[in-house]
Parts: sequence; structure tokens; C-alpha cells
Amino acid sequence: MKKSLYTLVVLVVLFTLPYWLQDPYYQHIVITTGLFIVGAMSMNLLLGYTGQLNLGHIAFFGIGAYVSALTSLGFDIPAFWGDGRIVVEPGSPFVGFLLAILIAGLFGYVVGKLSFKIRGAYFVIVTISFAEVTRLVALNWVDLTQGPLALNNIPPMGYSLPFVGSGEFWSKTPNYYLVLVLGLVCYVIIRRIVRSRVGRAMIALRENEPLAVSTGINVTRYLNFAAMVSAAMAGAAGSLYAHYIRIIDPDVFLFIYTVTMVIMVITGGKGTLIGPIIGGIIFGILPVGLREVAGPEAQWIVYGIAMVLIVMFLPQGIVPAVQRLWERKFGSGDDVPTRKQEAHTRDARVTTPHEGKTLKTRGADA
Repeated sequence: MKKSLYTLVVLVVLFTLPYWLQDPYYQHIVITTGLFIVGAMSMNLLLGYTGQLNLGHIAFFGIGAYVSALTSLGFDIPAFWGDGRIVVEPGSPFVGFLLAILIAGLFGYVVGKLSFKIRGAYFVIVTISFAEVTRLVALNWVDLTQGPLALNNIPPMGYSLPFVGSGEFWSKTPNYYLVLVLGLVCYVIIRRIVRSRVGRAMIALRENEPLAVSTGINVTRYLNFAAMVSAAMAGAAGSLYAHYIRIIDPDVFLFIYTVTMVIMVITGGKGTLIGPIIGGIIFGILPVGLREVAGPEAQWIVYGIAMVLIVMFLPQGIVPAVQRLWERKFGSGDDVPTRKQEAHTRDARVTTPHEGKTLKTRGADA
């Protein structure tokens, strides 16, 4: 009952936000923060539930942005063979959005297939290298991407419905609702995955990979699946970003954006459903608030101190700490797991595909 009430209140606040937050600047901050929260949520699926740190995650965001922008603008480039040319006429932004999801997910699958054969620091290096390669391609393939001159005049998202007509989303309010719907869809998908047999297998790999393998869990299959879904969601966020900002250059692949998503996940609570959302809100809104009272240097100092304090005193993140405090103050509820429930979760048995073998895991319902 409590959980349903809280969910209803949050949804009402989110869907009415443009009506009581009418300043265009703050609406812009909310939209861009929402897009990075979607990116952080997608990263959390891989980092929080499989334990694999992908420091090239922004590459999929950028791929989605460029694919959607190029589909909408069209392009005319020399063919790779002979003297011909490859010509693509301008298309629908919605088609670009779908292609961004598909191609970003495909790249995620390919990168996972190639790099999940290694672990630890080697995997991190491979993902960073992939992001840098994509940035260099966007920078140097001038015929396609315009290089440092950027792709500009990208058309906004729009709609074309029978009996309704067509239109384009030029203002901030419809773009906010696009980001909100994307965020809710991604949240529901991640929640369904995490609480399914696939999610429990992913958590088993995070907790004890050798034991999970010994019980018959296919490591490559589940890691590739997580990488593909994570990349597809990041590509969707990148697509909406391109059509909202309406200009894309190679700086979209900058490493700092991946670091920002990692900060959102770690401080909010990795391996939790709402952790990246809370972390994203804090570290998306904090710089805006600091701008009103501090100079640029002081802003980064306060930003860094806040992050260090959270990591030092709340090593598991904000959400797990709040859950424990809620339990001590108010007792258990439907929305917050008790210690007894957590102990039960830690002893949850994951059925594997091989003849009913089981594996004890932790955090299956995190």
C-alpha cells in the first residue's frame, strides 16, 4: 500500500513538473539531467548487476546520437568501392530513433562478445579504447560526420498520426515528456530483467562467477545480453539528446560523460533500481545550485568534496543507506526490505538451465 502511494505521488510530480517549473533554463537542466540518468540506469544494468565496469559507455550514447542525426539529415559520401557514392535521403526522426537503438545495441553486443573474454583492468582498457576509437572516427570521417564542424540543424522529434495530423516538438515541454517516457520505459525493462531468472543469473555472476559457471550458468550469454540492452538504452538516450540539442559534434564522446554516469551509479547505489536516479538528480542538480553561490573553481571543489563524503560515509550508496535508516526509524514496509527479507534474499536459490541445479545469490530483488 505504501509503495503504491509513493509511486503515485512521484508520478504525479513528474508528469506535472513542466506546469510548476516554467523557467526554460531549469527545464533544460531537467531534460539533460534526465537523459544522463537514463544513461546511468543503463550503465547500472551492467555495472550494478553483473559487476562489469564499462568506461566506454558514452560511446553507445554518441553512436545513438550520430545514427539518429544522420538518418534525419541524410548524407552523401563516397562509396568504399569504385567511383560511386552512397546517398541516403533525409528520413523521419522516429526512424532514426529506432535505428539508434538497434545499432547501439548491436555495437554493445559486438563489444561484449569480443571483450568479455577478458576481465578486470583489461576489460576496462578495451572499453575505454572503443570509446576513443568512436570519437576519432566521428572527428576524422568528415564526409559523413562533418568532423569538428558538427552536424547541425538536426530536426526535432515529431509525430505523424492518422486522423490527428503531424507536428514537431520544438519546445521544451514535449521534449521533457519524451525523456520522461523513455526513462519510465527503461526503468520498467530493467526492473523486469533484474527480477527475472536472467537477472538472478546476472547477480550470481557478480557475486561468485566461478561458482555460477560450475552450476551451468552461461557467462557469455548473460553478459552479452546485459551489454546489448545497456548499449541500446544508452543509444536511445543519445538519439533524444541529438534531436533536443539539434547539434552534435565529437565532444559527445568525451570521457568525462562516462565518469559522470559512473558517479551517478556509485553514489546513488549500484545494484539498486533507483540508485542511479537519486545519484543523477543530486549530481545533475548540484552544479546548477552551486552556480548561484560560487565561482567555477569553488563549484568543482564542492562537487568533489560531496562525492568523496558520500563514498566515505555511505560506501554502498545513498539508497541502501536510506533503506537501512528507514527500517530502524519506521520499521519495515512494502517498499523497504527488512534485514530478515535481505537475509532471505541472500539465500535465494537461482535455478540454472542445467538440470535444476541451484546457486545461492545475494540481492536478487535489489
